[in-house]
Amino acid sequence: MSKVLLINGSPHEKGCIGVALDEMVKIFNEEKVETEIIHVGNKSIRGCIACGTCEKNGKCVFNDDLVNEVAVKFEAASGIVVGSPVYYGSPNGTLISFLDRLFYSTSFTKHMKVGAAVVSCRRGGNTASFDVLNKYFTISSMPVASSTYWNQIHGFTADDAKKDLEGLQTMRNLARNMSFLIRAIENEKAKSGYPKLESSAFTSFPDGK
Repeated sequence: MSKVLLINGSPHEKGCIGVALDEMVKIFNEEKVETEIIHVGNKSIRGCIACGTCEKNGKCVFNDDLVNEVAVKFEAASGIVVGSPVYYGSPNGTLISFLDRLFYSTSFTKHMKVGAAVVSCRRGGNTASFDVLNKYFTISSMPVASSTYWNQIHGFTADDAKKDLEGLQTMRNLARNMSFLIRAIENEKAKSGYPKLESSAFTSFPDGK
């Protein structure tokens, strides 16, 4: 069975992002996709220090909350949903620290794992935060799941978010599209394998020209 990890980057487990992710889980269950919600937004997670130790050890040098533990689950998963509230027009800083280390320290290929970002806000900053989160996927050769609107839900409280009928609809359609995309990729992999992935070129202009 395919599995999707859902990362809750909000400090409030049952806040607006919790409402959005729970709505997606309902559909994943209908689609026979296994799910696991992992709450990271209330943890103490330091940022990446670019020490490079993960290249030798195969995991992050810091053993604080969750990063290395989630890395094992991420490797086995078919897809990942990352959800965050908007703080000053950007995702929660704790979540950014978590994602920086998770994506940088994991040496396994993320090629063709499906990614989706979900954001919540009271009013503004949603599309900027959405853009930041999607960059983790698009730099990792991960197909990005979309919906019938940008993957966002509005509200100041969880009760507000439950009243955002279009936002909830967007979450349901996102989960259906993501489930379909995962199945399509897995079916094609079984027939033809993954597309070729080149990685030898690394342009850095060290000569300054």
